[in-house]
Amino acid sequence: MKNNFSTLTNEIINCSLCERLVEHRNLVSQKKRRAFLSDSYWGKPVPSFGEIDSSIFILGLAPGAHGSNRTGRMFTGDSSGNLLYRILFDNGLCTQPTSSNIEDGLQLINCYISAVVRCAPPKNKPSIHEIQTCRRYLLQEIRLLNNLKVIVALGKIAFDQYIKCMKLVGITIHPKPLFGHNKIYTLSNGVTLISCYHPSQQNTLTGRLTPTMFNDVFKLAKSISQQN
Repeated sequence: MKNNFSTLTNEIINCSLCERLVEHRNLVSQKKRRAFLSDSYWGKPVPSFGEIDSSIFILGLAPGAHGSNRTGRMFTGDSSGNLLYRILFDNGLCTQPTSSNIEDGLQLINCYISAVVRCAPPKNKPSIHEIQTCRRYLLQEIRLLNNLKVIVALGKIAFDQYIKCMKLVGITIHPKPLFGHNKIYTLSNGVTLISCYHPSQQNTLTGRLTPTMFNDVFKLAKSISQQN
């Protein structure tokens, strides 16, 4: 099993299928942001993060240009990640409340973090073609992660794409899934899907998503993951 994940990780990191995304991630890594001029940017597709026997699966949209694309770890180095890891830590789902780089010692506890698209897209908006091209990696993860009990989809695109992947592997969802914050759905394989607003600044600075609202999602996810 671990060999399968190692192979998948290497395949993701070496992917160059989407010309627009390759060009953008390389450009960002060369130009850099002023605050990170001394940093060596990762500048490649970002692999998933976590243990393969985890029961909680967290699905985001794509790496941030100066976050994951810089650090090489999902949700690391930007405001979205700052909130996510603090909430995970508060719920006993990771070992420290901050995630700054891939060598900071952070470990996830019983959760696995992935994304719909593995390269930073221009304006944080991947195209339909790019989403479809990258879906092969998400499908492989879904087939390999055998202990999942809870899926937390961060944002509508992640929510919609996870449902699409479920249909492709023959799993249905009831009731008819509609995106909203902290909405709960049961998949035909017994796994619970929770939809959640994305922890982007667009949501957090406007108050659409508060830390309390975000915490409620992961408190629920942990509770469900511990049920027999």
